[in-house]
Amino acid sequence: MAPSHVLKCCQKVLAWVPVVFIALVVAWSYYAYVVELCVCEAWNQTLQLKEGYKAVIISSTAEKAVYLVIFHLLFFMFIWSYWKTIFTPPASPSKEFCLSKADKEQYEKEERPEYQQEILRRAAKDLPIYTTTASRAIRYCDRCQLIKPDRCHHCSACDICVLKMDHHCPWVNNCVGFSNYKFFLLFLMYSLLYCLFVAATVLQYFIKFWTNELPDTHAKFHVLFLFFVAAMFFISILSLFSYHCWLVGKNRSTIETFRAPMFRNGPDKNGFSLGCSKNLREVFGDEKKYWLIPVFTSLGDGCNFPTRLVIMDPEQLAVSSQNEPAKRCKKAYYSFIGKLISVYY
Repeated sequence: MAPSHVLKCCQKVLAWVPVVFIALVVAWSYYAYVVELCVCEAWNQTLQLKEGYKAVIISSTAEKAVYLVIFHLLFFMFIWSYWKTIFTPPASPSKEFCLSKADKEQYEKEERPEYQQEILRRAAKDLPIYTTTASRAIRYCDRCQLIKPDRCHHCSACDICVLKMDHHCPWVNNCVGFSNYKFFLLFLMYSLLYCLFVAATVLQYFIKFWTNELPDTHAKFHVLFLFFVAAMFFISILSLFSYHCWLVGKNRSTIETFRAPMFRNGPDKNGFSLGCSKNLREVFGDEKKYWLIPVFTSLGDGCNFPTRLVIMDPEQLAVSSQNEPAKRCKKAYYSFIGKLISVYY
């Protein structure tokens, strides 16, 4: 028992290593950009004293001010969204998806799978569930002992069922799902802009260092590595951010991309897609003024999601159902006329 407890503690500690690594890289980038590139007047004075070198790293005060304002704005939004992604608890199913005490006891005593499914069907008949397993069974989590809502999955790392689970991200040491998916997207976007701004503004000094237009000092290595790190992270984050933008447009999770949800009419990767505009609003909310701010504005409760079948216009359904008998009569009439003609000829 004790070794198992120690192992779990070690796993929890090690899970924070990627987050600490990112925090250290970001802290160093702040020092390298703000102190070494923009603020360090002592370095500038040293450069001016060098014979033949009249230029400083950033000589213009106005240029420094603009750089620092934009940098700190992107830095703040990046840290804020990263913090929210890490420390927002994953949303779990509500109590209505848990079996009653009687149903749970009956389910645990029953050994035959078909009768267990009968118990689950009876418990799930009033729940807003439209998806099943590949074998048409009710999706039930034996670990959490609850009926899984649509798009809900059990995370082995967090050991809970997560609403609209996308994936477990080691870089935030958290599950990305319904409660923090918007924060995760903003974290990717602001980190992308942060890296792009740093790489773009450092590029000219990076080139000067390589062409020996500026002297070889300890700050040279900060600027060199700052450009390399910013460019490397920009390229890697760009592909991930583009992929998740595509997922938002399709209203899919990473899990649903690899394993399509099973509806009554079969598997359908686009079963929850309502169109690009509505898909976007489902994640970011109806009020556009909050889209770029890491505050929760996603629509719904995470347990119930509209599907293309559910959101059909009721009037259209009524009209189509009323017209169905007329269409059948018309089809039968033309079939009868066709038979008469064939017999006549």
